[in-house]
Amino acid sequence: MKYFKLLWNLYKLKRNTVKTREQIKNLQNKKLRKLLKYAYENSKYYHRTFEDAGITSEQISTLPISDFPSIDKELLMKHFDDLVTNDDLKQNDIRRFDKEETVDQIKFKDKYYVVHSSGSTGKPGYFVYDEEAWDQMLLGIIRAAFWNMTMPEILKFLFKSPKIVYIAATDGRYGGAMAVSGGIKGVHANQLFLDIKTPLAEWIESLHKFKPNMIIGYPSAIKILGELLEKGEVQLKVSKVISCGEPLCGKLRDYIEKTFHADVVNIYGASESLVLGVETNREEGMYLFDDMNYIEVEDGNMYLTSLYNFVQPLIRYKITDKLILKDLDQKCIYPFDKVESILGRNEDIIWFEDKDGNREFLHPLAIEGFCVEGLLDYQFRQINHNSFEMMIEVSDEGKKNSIQLGMLKNMAEILSRKHLEYVKFNVRFVEEILPDPQTGKKRLIVK
Repeated sequence: MKYFKLLWNLYKLKRNTVKTREQIKNLQNKKLRKLLKYAYENSKYYHRTFEDAGITSEQISTLPISDFPSIDKELLMKHFDDLVTNDDLKQNDIRRFDKEETVDQIKFKDKYYVVHSSGSTGKPGYFVYDEEAWDQMLLGIIRAAFWNMTMPEILKFLFKSPKIVYIAATDGRYGGAMAVSGGIKGVHANQLFLDIKTPLAEWIESLHKFKPNMIIGYPSAIKILGELLEKGEVQLKVSKVISCGEPLCGKLRDYIEKTFHADVVNIYGASESLVLGVETNREEGMYLFDDMNYIEVEDGNMYLTSLYNFVQPLIRYKITDKLILKDLDQKCIYPFDKVESILGRNEDIIWFEDKDGNREFLHPLAIEGFCVEGLLDYQFRQINHNSFEMMIEVSDEGKKNSIQLGMLKNMAEILSRKHLEYVKFNVRFVEEILPDPQTGKKRLIVK
């Protein structure tokens, strides 16, 4: 998207924040009906499932969304080719593209953005955005990043050519990395990517050279950066810190605000829709972007309908986050739904220490992308300061040997890259890995 067009569209999107709640709900419903009608007419899967549910074309404009069938990741992967609305999108072709093409080759068939997500039975799931959907998502990301700023303040900030460092998993088709990179380029800012697989010494060297004034990344990774700042190992002067990719608890928010002396923006997103909501104030809470998504909470389950992605419609898509909506009151500044709390997966980081006292970390999201045929799930258990074990659940008992070899190979490569060759680890097969009862998600790391 051209720079001035982006700024104009950003201005128009920001205008939604000053509309009435009734106006936003009318806009949301209008977008919802348009998406439902489009999916019925252009997706074989939705046409079939709507009719199986007794929903006719005439009823689409009036039936409550709760009457429409829901979907989850398993169904999405199973019916991918019939669900998408463009005939040139085939899941096997995308899987081949993901495996064979480098990450630098961002677009599939030069027109689709593909976001990789871990899947069942060792096969990744894919979420696809066309150019129009991607641009809408980027606008949402940029609006969230500058949520508490006026357009004149944003223009003044961008005029100074901000230097932004992004700390996360960056060496794959991760939605966050792709969105942040696209957003930074869109506003003509300078960027530095620090991968969580990179040793801390390289972080420090890169930060000394780049001197960022804005930070974006996983809150757990930002915390590590804060600890380096407290120890005097890096010198940073930043005005804004943006947390994304993991839940940001109140205690960690307080630490980041105190350590960096900067505004903290917490962006809530998922691979299915990379921009869902934003929080800029702990007391005020998080606002959901009702002008971009339709989110339902029913019997403790969260269902997402993305209102801007027509190439891969996700209608009442079940997400495993535990979300609690908050009753609106007169104190609400914006005309959007508010969230009381989000219980997503919030992982610990494994720290190791060599015989000389040198410490290095292993971030759980650095290993989340493991995809080995027959692998159903895995979990890591730290034993002590220089060893851990990998607990593995399989879907095919006959592939245990190949799974073990694949996991050992992948893990050894990551440890080597982090200069953690001294760390010992082993593989142990288990019958089942259970989810955390509080969040509903399976933890990648247990102590």
